[in-house]
Amino acid sequence: MKTPTPNSLINESSPYLQQHAYNPVNWLPYNTNAFEKAKQENKLVLISIGYSACHWCHVMEHESFEDEEVAVLMNKYFINIKVDREERTDVDMLYMQAVQIMTGQGGWPLNCFTLPNGKPIYGGTYFNKQQWLNILNNLSELYQNNKNKVIEYAENLTNGITEAELINLNNDKSELNDLKKILELGIEKWKLRFDNFNGGPQKAPKFPLPNNYLFLLNYTNNNQNFELQNHVNLTLTKMANGGIFDHINGGFARYSVDEYWKVPHFEKMLYDNAQLAFLYCKAYIKTNSNLFKQTAIKTLNFIKHEWFKDGYFFSALDADSEGEEGKYYVWEKEELREILKDDFALFSDYFQINEIGYWEDDKYILIKNENTSSILIQNNLLIQNLEQKIDECILKLKNEQLKRIKPGLDDKSICAWNALTINAFCEGYLSFNREEYKTVAITGINFLLNNLIKDENLIYRVYKNNTIKIKGFLDDYAFTIEALISCYKISCNESYLLKAKDLCAYVLKNFSNPNNPLLFYSQENNLIIQTTEISDNVIPSSNSQMANNFYEIGRYFNDDNFIQRALNMLEVGITNFNNYGAGYSNWAILANKITQPQFDVAIVGNNVNTILLELYKHCPTYPILAVSKHTSSLPLTKDKFVPNQTLIYVCKNKHCYLPVNTVKEAINYFEN
Repeated sequence: MKTPTPNSLINESSPYLQQHAYNPVNWLPYNTNAFEKAKQENKLVLISIGYSACHWCHVMEHESFEDEEVAVLMNKYFINIKVDREERTDVDMLYMQAVQIMTGQGGWPLNCFTLPNGKPIYGGTYFNKQQWLNILNNLSELYQNNKNKVIEYAENLTNGITEAELINLNNDKSELNDLKKILELGIEKWKLRFDNFNGGPQKAPKFPLPNNYLFLLNYTNNNQNFELQNHVNLTLTKMANGGIFDHINGGFARYSVDEYWKVPHFEKMLYDNAQLAFLYCKAYIKTNSNLFKQTAIKTLNFIKHEWFKDGYFFSALDADSEGEEGKYYVWEKEELREILKDDFALFSDYFQINEIGYWEDDKYILIKNENTSSILIQNNLLIQNLEQKIDECILKLKNEQLKRIKPGLDDKSICAWNALTINAFCEGYLSFNREEYKTVAITGINFLLNNLIKDENLIYRVYKNNTIKIKGFLDDYAFTIEALISCYKISCNESYLLKAKDLCAYVLKNFSNPNNPLLFYSQENNLIIQTTEISDNVIPSSNSQMANNFYEIGRYFNDDNFIQRALNMLEVGITNFNNYGAGYSNWAILANKITQPQFDVAIVGNNVNTILLELYKHCPTYPILAVSKHTSSLPLTKDKFVPNQTLIYVCKNKHCYLPVNTVKEAINYFEN
């Protein structure tokens, strides 16, 4: 039972923290006051981390944190801190590392017990009520009766985290001279883990990991590797047709619990959908697949409809509604028959309302039938007639869903995730020439500039209710810089590119590690250890993205200092690609950029937009695209404006061709 009296979380803006504001546990937000209180009262600290869309976080709250018996123990012996991992990623990163060292695994909910000074002593993920009670009793007893042993363990564990943070610099430069060889060897090992029947990796659960397939997509395009190409196309096809994709509303769930992309973990995250929309845009340009095009458009439209408001994007939709996971998204056969009537049989074939789509408790997940040709023949339909009928059915189901209770919305706005989404809408505009996507992107980047980026280029991470908080972490800077570069391309607004350069300089000044070329995750050293994010996960690592940014900005401004910093970072980041390619794919993207011919393409004149949209689909994989409608002082567009003409300037490996005024002529330069 929730008590009528709120705890200290009632004053927090995070929806996740608000969810716990009426727990009988005396939760405190993460700040120095909480640790001072622990020192004064000589109590262990519990740091409990989760996020609003996390199903098992809700389960543990209901079983333990809402329970009076549990709360009595927690309040008596511990100072209890609740953390939204999406707001305080630095805290999550540190204690996730501690728990992984202790247990060999991690996840959310994340529960880590520490000394009053924040040094960890014990942790894990989900515990049921009885397990949790045992842990609380055992730890409180151990701390009271054998404090020195607890302190010794905490010191050893903290030393272990410190050692894990040490960056091994590769002094054998010969290994890094041939980046092509590094990529080839890493991919050969990576291929051993491919599922070439269902797509993705040979394991369950399956996460989409968009950056993996973005790298492989571009690599296959540059190297004519048809085996990889087939794997990427298979994976993207299976995901787009599978249950992980919401065929009614658009957008992807966070992951599939099985190896078939069938049963999703139904929460939807902004960062997943932004990156997947971007990936499917790129895949459409490479393959001209209508499935990839429609998947990208439906995902972008879902984001715009569900999460875009007043210039910013919300963060997530919960997996649960009315206390049941997936209730909003799944259907019973008789329910579908009643709603769709004469079209039920056709819809049932198209979305496999049979043993393939069956989930549990007489409920079905929509999984698109890949054999549409047989459906056309059986029903004597043309493809356009089939698509029209399916669209009509989907509209009926959308209207039916309006009667259901929607999953909970996490309405805070995270800077880094907004930037990822802006980048996706830029790509949507370039891929499909939809002006509405350009409008969303420019509105979004201006919102960040006006509301989350303050004087002296200080970025804030979280926006909610007209309030900003928490100084930005490295990912906030990394993805904002990327988004600024993309917005410059689609708008010709040079101030975006200049701002990206300024933010790169700010990052070097405020995030640099004096002992190696990589960057700290936080610009503030207020945790027991300052962490460094290297490996690429569901979101690419902030270091790999900054290395990509430095390289691009260096090329835009002919700045060898930025380029050299990118190369120095790459020397560290790419060394692990050989052993685990999937965890270093954004580093591999930079390595792949460097191994390809270096194209600089400038489009200058009044007709920039038209030529850009036409040329974009034919560009090499990694061009530096510079655009200007008038005279410009930027290095790549300076002295290139000619009145009453729009000219295309192409340079390859620092060799410049004569300017041309048609896309066809520019393409000839790319192919030479």
